[in-house]
Amino acid sequence: MENKVFDFNLNIDWKLINLISIIDRFDSQWTAIERREGQSLKQLKSIATVRSVGVSNRIEGNRMTNEEVDVLLKNIDITKLTDSDSQEVVGYFDVLDLISESYENIFVIENNINSLHNSLMKYSTKDEWNKGDYKQHSNAVEATFGDGTRHLIFQTTEAGFATEDAVRQLIDK
Repeated sequence: MENKVFDFNLNIDWKLINLISIIDRFDSQWTAIERREGQSLKQLKSIATVRSVGVSNRIEGNRMTNEEVDVLLKNIDITKLTDSDSQEVVGYFDVLDLISESYENIFVIENNINSLHNSLMKYSTKDEWNKGDYKQHSNAVEATFGDGTRHLIFQTTEAGFATEDAVRQLIDK
């Protein structure tokens, strides 16, 4: 009778060891998947960031290609941001990163919009007078083609009170 009890316990022990082994193998596979997927997500985020930064800045007249933006963002050295295109790209990247990391704590209020604009223009020497403030000159968003021709994408709100009022109306909605 004792042998049968021992055999029964032995069968349970082997079943338990087998289950633990299956769980352990799954855990190893899951860790490998997480590592691989995490790297893929990092790469996708990097690609999306470079494209967003590049396109958004080109709308404003920046001439940097996505490849140039990628190189700049991988090797940011603020002491070497001497041209306005690089200054604008790095400022945009900083703000995009800030919003991505802190969006839950950034409320859409006038002060925060002005603060984000100040951060956006942080490295820009040509727009020193305009950081964190409403525009004082009218502008338009245009596409410039390789042959030098320009095409109006859209006309922005007029400078001064018109812009301030438009921002306040957006916030109130």
